[in-house]
Amino acid sequence: MTFKSTPFKEKVHEIIFEADTSAGRRFDIILLVLIVASVLVVTLETVGSLSADYGILFLWLEWIFTILFTIEYILRIYSVRNPFKYIFSFYGIIDLLAILPLYLSIFFVGSKHLIIIRVMRLLRVFRIFKLGSFLQHGNVIVNSLKASKAKITVFMYFVLLAVIVFGAIMYMVEGGINSDFDSIPRSIYWAIVTLTTVGYGDISPITPFGQFIAAFIMILGYAVIAVPTGIISAEMVNSTKEEHFEISTQACRYCGHDGHDYDAVHCKFCGEKLNEENRDEN
Repeated sequence: MTFKSTPFKEKVHEIIFEADTSAGRRFDIILLVLIVASVLVVTLETVGSLSADYGILFLWLEWIFTILFTIEYILRIYSVRNPFKYIFSFYGIIDLLAILPLYLSIFFVGSKHLIIIRVMRLLRVFRIFKLGSFLQHGNVIVNSLKASKAKITVFMYFVLLAVIVFGAIMYMVEGGINSDFDSIPRSIYWAIVTLTTVGYGDISPITPFGQFIAAFIMILGYAVIAVPTGIISAEMVNSTKEEHFEISTQACRYCGHDGHDYDAVHCKFCGEKLNEENRDEN
């Protein structure tokens, strides 16, 4: 399905998506201010004394922000060449989740507090203020996590087996003597808390053998922290060896992706030609 482009649609796309243009930068800065204000309103509304005095004002402001963000979301869909690419992209999903809670609160009481997810939209601050190096470092972390996925999955599988075994053992040792260990699931919960070195203290062994096992699990818990950290760190070292280029914040009109090199002519994600006319002087 093809989407007809018009000068108005191109202009809307330039303002909403292009942080490299003066108009787009002004729009994004205003958008960030509105996002911060809306998150602040939702946060303050949960304070009992403020809600009692300014509850109606907070509700009006929430609806005003939501309507503005809804209009913005519709314009984003309207201005891109392939709306479905934007709708199902990371930012597209975040933008949708940022406006849904207040509408859902009409049917589900209390769901409007999920509006706080709007804070995720502040991730755009990196592209708006041309913090390309920050984006590159963020990509290093994301790529390192992806590269470590298989190793961490195997490790976490063994950790899961370990807490099940330790939980069952502690139930056998402490069960019947210690009322805290009254079932295997509750003993597994204790093993997870202990192995991760969280240590809530709501459950604790009282027998000497149980305390010995607990001490062993506590020491073993350091490996739970050290092993994944080491795996990810090694991948990050490999990622940082790759050559980095200064990136632009220009968004592709077809797939919606940004993060292209400044001298790029075509989108590196979908191959379509980028619009070079909207690049602002730096």
